[in-house]
Amino acid sequence: MPNPTPYRSLPAEKRTALVKHLITSSKEGRALYIQRLAARNGFRPMTLQSWPADKLAREVVRTRAETGDDELSLLHLLYVELEPAIQSTFLDAAGVAHQNGSMPDDIEAPYANEDAVKRGVAAVRAQHGDDGERYLQTLARYSADGWPGIASAIE
Repeated sequence: MPNPTPYRSLPAEKRTALVKHLITSSKEGRALYIQRLAARNGFRPMTLQSWPADKLAREVVRTRAETGDDELSLLHLLYVELEPAIQSTFLDAAGVAHQNGSMPDDIEAPYANEDAVKRGVAAVRAQHGDDGERYLQTLARYSADGWPGIASAIE
């Protein structure tokens, strides 16, 4: 069995909470997931529209209706907007400017050199356990060009 993506390795409860946050904060997000569920499961869109956010989010996660792009967006939501502590730890140790885990829009890759990345990896591992490992896997999978040596640093 292949290794799950960093998003799929999150507990189902965490994935459900992320999807719920998205569908409650974005009408477009809710409409998109309703459309996908209707196409996959044969539910009528009107039926799905009447569901509370909790039930809709659970069904999205149960049926794996999230795409790869959704996974990346949901991980960004988690690590930058909802729980920035891990990203803040990494960026502080790597010496990268940020405000509460959010890097400036005008920053260009690579964001740090390989030694700084190694310091960031060590700091995250020391402070954040399994959640930190998942964060590091996320960087290696989706942003390796921005973080030189991240893949070898987390092996």
